[in-house]
Order: sequence, then C-alpha cells, then structure tokens
Amino acid sequence: MRSVWSGNLAFGLVSIPVKLGSAVSSHKISFRQIHLADQGRVRYQKTCELDAEVLEPSEIGRAFETPDDRLVEVSDADLQSLPLPTAKTIEVSGFVETSSIDAMQLDTPYFIAPATPAANKPYVLMREALSRSGKAAVGKFAMRNSEHLALITSRDDILLLQTLRWPDELNSSAEAAPRGSVSISDNELRLADTLIDALGEADLSEYHDEYAQAVQALVTAKLEGEEPPAPSGERGGGEVVDLMAALQASVDQARPRGGRSGAKKAPARKTAQSSKSAGSAGSAGSARSAKSASSGKSASAAKSSSSGKKAAKSPARKSTRRKAS
Repeated sequence: MRSVWSGNLAFGLVSIPVKLGSAVSSHKISFRQIHLADQGRVRYQKTCELDAEVLEPSEIGRAFETPDDRLVEVSDADLQSLPLPTAKTIEVSGFVETSSIDAMQLDTPYFIAPATPAANKPYVLMREALSRSGKAAVGKFAMRNSEHLALITSRDDILLLQTLRWPDELNSSAEAAPRGSVSISDNELRLADTLIDALGEADLSEYHDEYAQAVQALVTAKLEGEEPPAPSGERGGGEVVDLMAALQASVDQARPRGGRSGAKKAPARKTAQSSKSAGSAGSAGSARSAKSASSGKSASAAKSSSSGKKAAKSPARKSTRRKAS
C-alpha cells in the first residue's frame, strides 16, 4: 500500500503509529490536447505576468491574496511550522453512531494501516473496540495543506478513515426542492411502488463504467483501422406527458427483469428457438426432445406415451412447440 500520510492515531493516551493509503482508484478516461495540424502535444508554460518570463518550478512559490489585493508569501517551511497538533496526529475527540452521519458529508476513504509491528496490538484493540460498540471515532488531521475532519470505522480486519466535509460546507437543499404545491394520487404511488418491486434489488458489483469501455473500444478500432462501434438506440429523456401511462409502461418493461428476485421467465422468442433445438435433437432421447412434437415421431412408443402425458398437463406449451416445429 502506497502511503499518502503517516503519523499517529491518538486514542486517549494510546498513540498508534499509522499510515494512510488510498482506499479507491479511478478508471476515468483522460485525454491529451494535441495540435491538429501535426499531432504535436500541447504544452503549458508558466509565465510571470510582470515580465512575461517563463518560470521553472523552483522559481514558483505560493502567496495568500488579501481582499485588498495584497500578496502575502507563504513558504513550505511556514506551513510545516504551524502550531497545529493535527499536523502529524489524528486526535480522536469523540464518537458517533454511524447511522447519524449525513451522507452529504462523506468524502474520500483511506485505509489505515499500522506503521510498525509494535503498532499491531493497539491497532487491533481500537478496531475491535469500535466494532463492539458499533460507533465511529471522530477526529481531525492535517494533510496536503488542509485540515480534515475524519470519521474512523472498523471494517473487516482494518480501520477505515473517511474524510468528512465540514458542516458549514454543506449547502442548503431548499433551492433544489420543487416550487409550489404538488399533488400525488394514491394510484400513482401504488404504481411507483410496483415499479420499485419490479426493478428489484440492485447488485452494485454488476455495475461498470460503460463510457470508459466505449472509449477504449473506439481507440482500439482507430488503431486497427476499423470502423468505430455504431451507437445504440437512444433511451428515454423525453418530457413526461402522462405520468400514469409512463409509470405503467415502465412497470411492464421492468417486470421481465424483475424476475431475478423470483422465478425467471424466458421470453417467447427464446422459447420458440429452444423448441426448434429440441426438434433437431430427434431420437437423442432427452426430456426436451420427448416433449416436442417432432421428436415424438422418432422416439419409442414408451417415450411418446410419456410425452403425451406431459403435454396433457400443459396444453398451451405443447401447442406453442407444435407451431415452432
């Protein structure tokens, strides 16, 4: 694990040497800017606005700009010497119920790992204590020229730190709320409930970044001199004219997919195809062949009798297969 911060996790009088490592990674597609005429990469140069001189990184510093446009230079040494206990320590100052945390406050997650073998025991102690209590520790620490509010929880065999946005950084949701009075009927609510049930539970492990895959396919096609993949049909996006009709259509469309939470129903098109496959099996003697009309002609009398009994139990299915064969 690559460390992005190291210091101590202070738990009362217990000090645990720890290091932080990123708990997430990104597969975001990035592009380079190029000169269209000759494919040359576009480079950026930092220049001084006073003398237009191109500057090297070693010639560039930082400054704080005051409201009256004055600049106060602040060096790395100035920041490192700030009288902050959080510069190298995550000081736990209290605990909260994890369910009480506003999801809007959650920011970036980091793995906390013991920095030395001697830190293993107090690390495990804190992890188990948090797990038993069902609570999360709250503290502050400084990293990358900023002080962060931190939430520390027990997760499997590790401690997980999640930075939190400061409470005064959360904007009011009042401006996002619908304006005026909106009336929803019981029938609309029932259809919405039905749509939720029809769509079923979401399995987040099945989701993936289709945009990144599409860009990769586009690049591969261009490298190989092939035609880029054709776009699929557009979905939705129109204005809702009849809410009830849109809800009902959504329920009808989602019901086959909602079968994953119960018995799965094969579409009629696939049933017809499987009937043709069963008919082509002929005298192979499979149960599917015995049920089809075409296999009944080539099967033994005993199997034909068995097929007849099964057909009697589901006449609609037999009729469908006769048409398919």
